[in-house]
Amino acid sequence: MTQALVIGAGPAGLMAAGELARAGLSMTIADAKPSPARKFLMAGKSGLNLTKAEPLDEFLSQILGPEHLREIVADFGPKAVQNWARELGQDVFTGSSGRVFPKAMKASPLLRAWLAELDSLGVQIRRGWYWTGIDGRDMKFVTPDGDQTLRPDVTVLALGGGSWSRLGSDGKWVSILAENGVTCTSFLPSNMGFVVNWSDHMQRHFGVPIKPVRLHVGDMSVVGEFVVSSHGIEGSAVYAVSREVRNGAALTVDLTPDRSEADVKNRLAKPRGKASLTNHLRKTLKLDPAKIALLQEFGRPLPTDTKVLAKLIKVLPIRHQGPRPIDEAISTAGGLSFDALDNGLMIKALPGVFAAGEMLDWDAPTGGYLLTTCLATGRYAGRAAANWAQNQMAETRR
Repeated sequence: MTQALVIGAGPAGLMAAGELARAGLSMTIADAKPSPARKFLMAGKSGLNLTKAEPLDEFLSQILGPEHLREIVADFGPKAVQNWARELGQDVFTGSSGRVFPKAMKASPLLRAWLAELDSLGVQIRRGWYWTGIDGRDMKFVTPDGDQTLRPDVTVLALGGGSWSRLGSDGKWVSILAENGVTCTSFLPSNMGFVVNWSDHMQRHFGVPIKPVRLHVGDMSVVGEFVVSSHGIEGSAVYAVSREVRNGAALTVDLTPDRSEADVKNRLAKPRGKASLTNHLRKTLKLDPAKIALLQEFGRPLPTDTKVLAKLIKVLPIRHQGPRPIDEAISTAGGLSFDALDNGLMIKALPGVFAAGEMLDWDAPTGGYLLTTCLATGRYAGRAAANWAQNQMAETRR
Protein backbone atom coordinates (compact mmCIF):
# COMPACT_ATOMS: atom_id res chain seq x y z
CA MET A 1 0.00 0.00 0.00
CA THR A 2 1.21 3.52 -0.76
CA GLN A 3 2.63 5.17 2.35
CA ALA A 4 1.70 8.78 3.15
CA LEU A 5 3.14 10.98 5.86
CA VAL A 6 1.88 14.27 7.27
CA ILE A 7 4.27 16.20 9.49
CA GLY A 8 2.35 18.45 11.85
CA ALA A 9 -0.95 17.68 13.60
CA GLY A 10 -2.57 21.11 13.47
CA PRO A 11 -5.74 21.88 11.51
CA ALA A 12 -4.01 21.84 8.11
CA GLY A 13 -2.19 18.60 8.86
CA LEU A 14 -5.25 16.80 10.20
CA MET A 15 -7.29 17.91 7.20
CA ALA A 16 -4.60 16.68 4.78
CA ALA A 17 -4.35 13.35 6.59
CA GLY A 18 -8.08 12.76 6.26
CA GLU A 19 -7.97 13.36 2.52
CA LEU A 20 -5.00 11.03 2.04
CA ALA A 21 -6.60 8.29 4.12
CA ARG A 22 -9.90 8.55 2.26
CA ALA A 23 -7.96 8.17 -0.99
CA GLY A 24 -6.78 4.76 0.23
CA LEU A 25 -3.23 5.58 1.32
CA SER A 26 -1.68 4.17 4.49
CA MET A 27 -1.57 7.32 6.60
CA THR A 28 0.81 8.37 9.41
CA ILE A 29 0.95 11.75 11.15
CA ALA A 30 4.13 12.76 12.98
CA ASP A 31 3.87 15.62 15.46
CA ALA A 32 6.52 17.16 17.71
CA LYS A 33 4.21 17.58 20.70
CA PRO A 34 2.76 14.94 23.04
CA SER A 35 -0.76 15.74 21.85
CA PRO A 36 -2.14 17.07 18.55
CA ALA A 37 -3.56 20.47 17.62
CA ARG A 38 -2.31 22.39 20.66
CA LYS A 39 -2.60 25.81 19.05
CA PHE A 40 -6.09 24.89 17.82
CA LEU A 41 -7.10 24.03 21.38
CA MET A 42 -5.56 27.22 22.77
CA ALA A 43 -7.40 29.33 20.18
CA GLY A 44 -10.67 27.74 21.26
CA LYS A 45 -10.32 28.37 24.98
CA SER A 46 -12.47 31.50 24.85
CA GLY A 47 -14.62 30.28 21.97
CA LEU A 48 -13.46 28.57 18.77
CA ASN A 49 -14.05 30.97 15.88
CA LEU A 50 -14.26 28.54 12.96
CA THR A 51 -15.08 30.94 10.14
CA LYS A 52 -17.17 33.98 9.30
CA ALA A 53 -20.60 33.99 7.68
CA GLU A 54 -20.33 36.69 5.04
CA PRO A 55 -20.40 36.88 1.23
CA LEU A 56 -17.55 34.87 -0.23
CA ASP A 57 -15.98 37.81 -2.06
CA GLU A 58 -15.83 39.79 1.19
CA PHE A 59 -14.31 36.81 2.98
CA LEU A 60 -11.66 36.26 0.31
CA SER A 61 -10.75 39.97 0.25
CA GLN A 62 -9.36 39.59 3.79
CA ILE A 63 -6.82 36.95 2.74
CA LEU A 64 -3.52 38.42 1.58
CA GLY A 65 -1.82 36.05 -0.83
CA PRO A 66 -1.81 34.97 -4.47
CA GLU A 67 -5.02 34.48 -6.41
CA HIS A 68 -4.47 30.73 -6.36
CA LEU A 69 -4.73 30.76 -2.57
CA ARG A 70 -8.08 32.53 -2.72
CA GLU A 71 -9.26 29.95 -5.25
CA ILE A 72 -8.29 27.20 -2.81
CA VAL A 73 -10.22 28.89 0.01
CA ALA A 74 -13.21 29.54 -2.26
CA ASP A 75 -13.43 25.78 -2.81
CA PHE A 76 -13.67 25.19 0.95
CA GLY A 77 -15.04 28.46 2.27
CA PRO A 78 -17.25 29.50 5.20
CA LYS A 79 -20.28 27.40 4.24
CA ALA A 80 -18.18 24.30 3.64
CA VAL A 81 -16.40 24.72 6.98
CA GLN A 82 -19.74 24.92 8.78
CA ASN A 83 -20.99 21.79 7.01
CA TRP A 84 -17.75 19.98 7.85
CA ALA A 85 -18.21 20.75 11.56
CA ARG A 86 -21.84 19.55 11.45
CA GLU A 87 -20.76 16.31 9.76
CA LEU A 88 -18.49 15.72 12.76
CA GLY A 89 -21.52 16.10 15.02
CA GLN A 90 -20.71 19.65 16.10
CA ASP A 91 -23.51 22.08 15.35
CA VAL A 92 -22.57 25.73 14.88
CA PHE A 93 -24.13 29.15 15.38
CA THR A 94 -23.43 32.61 13.97
CA GLY A 95 -22.87 35.51 16.36
CA SER A 96 -24.01 39.08 15.82
CA SER A 97 -20.66 39.94 14.21
CA GLY A 98 -21.00 37.15 11.68
CA ARG A 99 -18.40 34.99 13.39
CA VAL A 100 -19.23 31.29 13.45
CA PHE A 101 -18.65 29.12 16.54
CA PRO A 102 -19.43 25.53 17.53
CA LYS A 103 -22.42 25.46 19.86
CA ALA A 104 -20.14 23.82 22.41
CA MET A 105 -17.89 26.90 22.00
CA LYS A 106 -14.73 25.00 22.98
CA ALA A 107 -12.35 23.37 20.49
CA SER A 108 -12.00 20.10 22.41
CA PRO A 109 -15.33 18.43 21.44
CA LEU A 110 -14.70 19.14 17.75
CA LEU A 111 -11.12 17.88 18.00
CA ARG A 112 -12.20 14.66 19.74
CA ALA A 113 -14.75 13.97 16.99
CA TRP A 114 -12.18 14.80 14.32
CA LEU A 115 -9.52 12.51 15.79
CA ALA A 116 -12.09 9.73 16.16
CA GLU A 117 -12.92 10.03 12.47
CA LEU A 118 -9.24 9.89 11.53
CA ASP A 119 -8.79 6.85 13.75
CA SER A 120 -11.68 5.13 11.96
CA LEU A 121 -9.85 5.80 8.68
CA GLY A 122 -6.76 4.04 10.01
CA VAL A 123 -4.67 7.16 10.55
CA GLN A 124 -1.82 6.64 13.01
CA ILE A 125 -0.43 9.54 15.04
CA ARG A 126 3.15 9.41 16.27
CA ARG A 127 3.52 11.87 19.13
CA GLY A 128 6.70 13.57 20.24
CA TRP A 129 8.28 13.10 16.81
CA TYR A 130 10.29 16.23 15.98
CA TRP A 131 11.26 16.59 12.32
CA THR A 132 15.00 17.20 11.88
CA GLY A 133 15.73 16.71 8.21
CA ILE A 134 15.12 15.22 4.81
CA ASP A 135 17.39 13.05 2.70
CA GLY A 136 15.76 12.10 -0.58
CA ARG A 137 12.57 10.33 0.45
CA ASP A 138 13.81 9.77 3.99
CA MET A 139 12.24 11.93 6.70
CA LYS A 140 14.33 12.07 9.86
CA PHE A 141 13.00 12.59 13.39
CA VAL A 142 14.10 12.82 16.99
CA THR A 143 11.57 10.81 18.99
CA PRO A 144 11.06 9.62 22.58
CA ASP A 145 12.68 6.35 21.44
CA GLY A 146 15.69 7.98 19.77
CA ASP A 147 16.40 8.93 16.17
CA GLN A 148 13.94 7.50 13.66
CA THR A 149 13.59 7.59 9.87
CA LEU A 150 10.45 7.15 7.77
CA ARG A 151 10.42 6.65 4.01
CA PRO A 152 6.95 7.64 2.75
CA ASP A 153 5.89 7.69 -0.88
CA VAL A 154 4.39 11.15 -0.39
CA THR A 155 4.61 13.75 2.37
CA VAL A 156 2.60 16.81 3.39
CA LEU A 157 4.32 19.38 5.59
CA ALA A 158 1.97 21.32 7.86
CA LEU A 159 4.46 22.75 10.32
CA GLY A 160 2.88 26.06 11.26
CA GLY A 161 4.41 29.53 11.22
CA GLY A 162 6.89 31.21 13.48
CA SER A 163 4.83 32.08 16.56
CA TRP A 164 3.72 30.25 19.71
CA SER A 165 6.75 27.95 19.76
CA ARG A 166 5.62 26.38 23.03
CA LEU A 167 2.62 25.01 21.15
CA GLY A 168 4.71 23.63 18.30
CA SER A 169 5.09 26.44 15.74
CA ASP A 170 8.75 27.37 16.05
CA GLY A 171 9.60 27.99 12.39
CA LYS A 172 12.81 25.93 12.60
CA TRP A 173 11.74 23.96 9.54
CA VAL A 174 12.94 26.94 7.45
CA SER A 175 16.57 25.83 7.87
CA ILE A 176 15.71 22.27 6.80
CA LEU A 177 14.13 23.51 3.58
CA ALA A 178 17.06 25.88 3.00
CA GLU A 179 19.45 22.92 3.19
CA ASN A 180 17.41 21.40 0.36
CA GLY A 181 17.48 24.47 -1.87
CA VAL A 182 14.17 26.00 -0.80
CA THR A 183 14.42 29.62 0.36
CA CYS A 184 11.67 31.07 2.53
CA THR A 185 10.74 34.68 3.23
CA SER A 186 11.33 36.08 6.71
CA PHE A 187 8.55 35.76 9.26
CA LEU A 188 6.66 38.85 10.39
CA PRO A 189 4.26 38.98 13.35
CA SER A 190 0.58 39.14 12.45
CA ASN A 191 -2.52 39.60 14.60
CA MET A 192 -0.34 40.88 17.40
CA GLY A 193 -0.27 43.53 20.10
CA PHE A 194 1.96 46.59 20.25
CA VAL A 195 4.43 47.76 22.84
CA VAL A 196 3.49 50.89 24.82
CA ASN A 197 5.77 52.29 27.52
CA TRP A 198 3.03 53.38 29.91
CA SER A 199 3.45 55.99 32.57
CA ASP A 200 2.89 54.81 36.16
CA HIS A 201 -0.70 56.08 36.38
CA MET A 202 -1.82 53.47 33.82
CA GLN A 203 -0.92 50.50 36.04
CA ARG A 204 -4.31 50.30 37.72
CA HIS A 205 -5.94 49.88 34.30
CA PHE A 206 -3.86 46.88 33.22
CA GLY A 207 -6.17 44.11 32.07
CA VAL A 208 -9.09 46.49 31.55
CA PRO A 209 -10.89 46.37 28.18
CA ILE A 210 -11.30 49.68 26.37
CA LYS A 211 -14.74 49.50 24.76
CA PRO A 212 -16.45 50.40 22.63
CA VAL A 213 -13.94 52.22 20.47
CA ARG A 214 -13.22 52.78 16.82
CA LEU A 215 -9.62 52.31 15.72
CA HIS A 216 -8.49 54.21 12.63
CA VAL A 217 -5.56 53.32 10.38
CA GLY A 218 -5.51 55.35 7.18
CA ASP A 219 -8.83 54.76 5.41
CA MET A 220 -9.54 51.67 7.51
CA SER A 221 -11.58 51.70 10.70
CA VAL A 222 -12.66 48.95 13.09
CA VAL A 223 -15.24 49.15 15.87
CA GLY A 224 -14.58 46.85 18.81
CA GLU A 225 -12.42 46.69 21.89
CA PHE A 226 -8.84 46.22 23.00
CA VAL A 227 -7.09 45.61 26.30
CA VAL A 228 -4.52 47.69 28.14
CA SER A 229 -1.80 45.30 29.33
CA SER A 230 1.42 45.85 31.23
CA HIS A 231 3.24 45.51 27.91
CA GLY A 232 1.01 47.64 25.70
CA ILE A 233 -2.23 47.10 23.79
CA GLU A 234 -3.76 43.90 22.47
CA GLY A 235 -7.13 42.42 21.60
CA SER A 236 -9.42 41.85 18.65
CA ALA A 237 -9.68 45.43 17.41
CA VAL A 238 -5.90 45.89 17.55
CA TYR A 239 -5.31 42.59 15.77
CA ALA A 240 -7.68 43.64 12.99
CA VAL A 241 -5.50 46.65 12.11
CA SER A 242 -2.14 45.19 13.10
CA ARG A 243 -0.95 44.46 9.56
CA GLU A 244 -1.23 48.12 8.53
CA VAL A 245 0.23 49.39 11.82
CA ARG A 246 3.11 46.90 11.53
CA ASN A 247 3.83 48.36 8.11
CA GLY A 248 4.11 51.88 9.52
CA ALA A 249 0.61 53.37 9.39
CA ALA A 250 -0.41 55.71 12.22
CA LEU A 251 -2.96 54.40 14.72
CA THR A 252 -5.67 56.57 16.30
CA VAL A 253 -8.65 55.75 18.48
CA ASP A 254 -12.12 57.26 18.69
CA LEU A 255 -13.19 56.96 22.33
CA THR A 256 -16.83 57.83 21.58
CA PRO A 257 -17.70 55.93 18.38
CA ASP A 258 -21.43 56.36 18.98
CA ARG A 259 -21.21 60.17 19.09
CA SER A 260 -20.36 62.71 16.41
CA GLU A 261 -17.57 65.22 17.00
CA ALA A 262 -20.16 68.03 17.08
CA ASP A 263 -22.12 66.20 19.79
CA VAL A 264 -18.95 65.65 21.83
CA LYS A 265 -18.07 69.35 21.51
CA ASN A 266 -21.56 70.47 22.57
CA ARG A 267 -21.53 68.19 25.60
CA LEU A 268 -18.09 69.38 26.65
CA ALA A 269 -19.25 72.98 26.33
CA LYS A 270 -21.82 72.53 29.10
CA PRO A 271 -20.91 74.44 32.30
CA ARG A 272 -18.94 72.23 34.62
CA GLY A 273 -18.91 74.46 37.67
CA LYS A 274 -16.46 73.21 40.28
CA ALA A 275 -16.28 69.73 38.76
CA SER A 276 -12.85 68.52 37.70
CA LEU A 277 -12.23 67.84 34.03
CA THR A 278 -12.19 64.12 34.79
CA ASN A 279 -15.66 64.29 36.37
CA HIS A 280 -16.87 66.50 33.54
CA LEU A 281 -15.75 63.91 30.97
CA ARG A 282 -17.41 61.15 32.96
CA LYS A 283 -20.72 62.98 33.36
CA THR A 284 -21.08 64.55 29.93
CA LEU A 285 -19.63 61.77 27.74
CA LYS A 286 -19.99 58.72 30.02
CA LEU A 287 -16.28 57.99 29.64
CA ASP A 288 -15.13 55.31 32.06
CA PRO A 289 -11.91 55.64 34.09
CA ALA A 290 -9.86 53.55 31.65
CA LYS A 291 -10.85 55.71 28.67
CA ILE A 292 -10.14 58.88 30.61
CA ALA A 293 -6.74 57.51 31.62
CA LEU A 294 -5.99 56.68 28.00
CA LEU A 295 -6.98 60.20 26.96
CA GLN A 296 -4.68 61.67 29.59
CA GLU A 297 -1.86 59.29 28.64
CA PHE A 298 -1.78 60.21 24.97
CA GLY A 299 -3.31 63.70 25.08
CA ARG A 300 -1.58 65.40 27.99
CA PRO A 301 -1.61 68.19 28.68
CA LEU A 302 -5.29 68.09 27.80
CA PRO A 303 -6.41 71.14 25.84
CA THR A 304 -8.82 73.56 27.52
CA ASP A 305 -10.49 74.53 24.27
CA THR A 306 -13.60 72.32 23.93
CA LYS A 307 -13.32 72.15 20.14
CA VAL A 308 -9.72 70.92 20.31
CA LEU A 309 -10.52 68.51 23.13
CA ALA A 310 -13.49 67.08 21.22
CA LYS A 311 -11.23 66.49 18.22
CA LEU A 312 -8.69 64.75 20.45
CA ILE A 313 -11.33 62.44 21.93
CA LYS A 314 -12.42 61.45 18.42
CA VAL A 315 -8.90 61.14 16.96
CA LEU A 316 -6.56 60.22 19.81
CA PRO A 317 -3.11 59.15 18.54
CA ILE A 318 -1.77 55.97 20.11
CA ARG A 319 1.99 56.20 20.47
CA HIS A 320 3.62 52.79 20.51
CA GLN A 321 7.06 51.27 20.15
CA GLY A 322 6.24 48.64 17.54
CA PRO A 323 4.90 45.06 17.58
CA ARG A 324 5.24 42.72 20.51
CA PRO A 325 7.78 39.86 20.00
CA ILE A 326 6.93 37.50 17.15
CA ASP A 327 6.52 34.48 19.45
CA GLU A 328 3.58 36.25 21.12
CA ALA A 329 1.78 36.89 17.83
CA ILE A 330 -1.34 34.88 17.07
CA SER A 331 -0.02 34.17 13.59
CA THR A 332 2.80 35.09 11.23
CA ALA A 333 3.16 36.29 7.68
CA GLY A 334 6.08 35.03 5.62
CA GLY A 335 7.39 31.51 5.24
CA LEU A 336 7.27 29.24 2.22
CA SER A 337 6.65 31.32 -0.90
CA PHE A 338 4.00 30.22 -3.36
CA ASP A 339 6.63 30.72 -6.07
CA ALA A 340 8.38 27.65 -4.64
CA LEU A 341 5.21 25.55 -5.11
CA ASP A 342 3.35 24.14 -8.07
CA ASN A 343 -0.42 24.47 -8.41
CA GLY A 344 -0.92 21.42 -6.21
CA LEU A 345 1.13 23.00 -3.38
CA MET A 346 3.99 20.59 -4.03
CA ILE A 347 7.46 22.01 -3.38
CA LYS A 348 9.07 22.16 -6.82
CA ALA A 349 12.55 21.35 -5.51
CA LEU A 350 11.24 18.35 -3.52
CA PRO A 351 9.00 16.14 -5.68
CA GLY A 352 6.45 14.33 -3.57
CA VAL A 353 6.62 16.86 -0.72
CA PHE A 354 3.62 19.15 -0.35
CA ALA A 355 2.95 22.02 2.08
CA ALA A 356 -0.12 23.55 3.70
CA GLY A 357 -1.35 25.83 6.43
CA GLU A 358 0.37 28.72 8.17
CA MET A 359 3.84 27.72 6.97
CA LEU A 360 2.86 29.14 3.58
CA ASP A 361 3.42 32.84 2.94
CA TRP A 362 0.00 34.43 3.39
CA ASP A 363 -1.66 36.70 5.90
CA ALA A 364 -5.19 37.13 7.26
CA PRO A 365 -6.89 38.68 10.28
CA THR A 366 -8.46 36.79 13.13
CA GLY A 367 -12.21 36.27 12.94
CA GLY A 368 -12.30 32.86 11.26
CA TYR A 369 -10.12 33.74 8.27
CA LEU A 370 -6.99 32.10 9.68
CA LEU A 371 -8.57 28.77 10.58
CA THR A 372 -10.63 28.51 7.39
CA THR A 373 -7.53 29.09 5.24
CA CYS A 374 -5.56 26.46 7.17
CA LEU A 375 -8.36 23.93 6.73
CA ALA A 376 -8.77 24.76 3.04
CA THR A 377 -5.06 24.50 2.19
CA GLY A 378 -4.74 21.27 4.18
CA ARG A 379 -7.65 19.75 2.30
CA TYR A 380 -6.29 20.90 -1.04
CA ALA A 381 -2.72 19.71 -0.39
CA GLY A 382 -3.99 16.35 0.86
CA ARG A 383 -6.04 15.78 -2.27
CA ALA A 384 -3.20 16.91 -4.55
CA ALA A 385 -0.72 14.69 -2.69
CA ALA A 386 -3.02 11.66 -2.98
CA ASN A 387 -3.48 12.27 -6.69
CA TRP A 388 0.29 12.64 -7.20
CA ALA A 389 1.02 9.43 -5.30
CA GLN A 390 -1.60 7.48 -7.26
CA ASN A 391 -0.20 8.76 -10.55
CA GLN A 392 3.30 7.74 -9.49
CA MET A 393 2.09 4.23 -8.65
CA ALA A 394 0.28 3.99 -11.99
CA GLU A 395 3.48 4.95 -13.85
CA THR A 396 5.46 2.37 -11.87
CA ARG A 397 3.05 -0.38 -12.96
CA ARG A 398 3.40 0.49 -16.65
